[in-house]
Amino acid sequence: MSGMRRSPRPPHGPVAIASSPWIVVGAGVVVMVVLVFVAMGAYRGRSPVPEGAPPPALPVPSAVVAPSVPTSVPSPVPVLPGLSGRASGLPPSAAALSGSPSAGPTVGATGRPTPARSPSRAAQGQPAMSGRYRVVQSFDGGFIGEVAMVNASARSRGWTVRLEFSGGRLVTAWVEGVPQGTIHQSDDGFTYVSGVEVSPGGSVSLRFHMERASSTPRECTVDGVRCGGF
Repeated sequence: MSGMRRSPRPPHGPVAIASSPWIVVGAGVVVMVVLVFVAMGAYRGRSPVPEGAPPPALPVPSAVVAPSVPTSVPSPVPVLPGLSGRASGLPPSAAALSGSPSAGPTVGATGRPTPARSPSRAAQGQPAMSGRYRVVQSFDGGFIGEVAMVNASARSRGWTVRLEFSGGRLVTAWVEGVPQGTIHQSDDGFTYVSGVEVSPGGSVSLRFHMERASSTPRECTVDGVRCGGF
């Protein structure tokens, strides 16, 4: 029995795999083939997307429509003759005339139209040029007088002042700030003719120096109309 030898046992477990490398290679090839078949099946299962097709649109939520509320339609306003249903006031031309004091006649208490007075025209019976006399300064032997005039007409006007005194002598007469007029002396006074016209609503003053005369004239007129103030 001692002379008999035992035959060696084949290795088990990892030692057998390490001693047979072809087993590892064969297992890897099988795994790779399986993975290839799985990948090809997954690719074939997808639906191909045609080239140039637009991407799928996302769902858009529908708008919420509010319930309609019935509205009442106003009945048409009857149109009266001469009036427009569109305008609520006077037309621009009529509104502009209504604010003017000289737009037209007004209705009086009796119901009859009365003519409106224009501010640029003289009132009926009032002279176009009116004057007022006064003494500016008095001193021994003489005084300085003035005739202040106003043009109440609607156009520019010249003027003529006539002054008469009981005796005395005119030294000079002048208008400040404008071209001087013409003086015509006489035994009882003088006449001054303007050298420049007075605009509508404007005023001008004539001053004069008298010696040895009463400060109250016998006569003072502007364009033949008696002056006030004395």
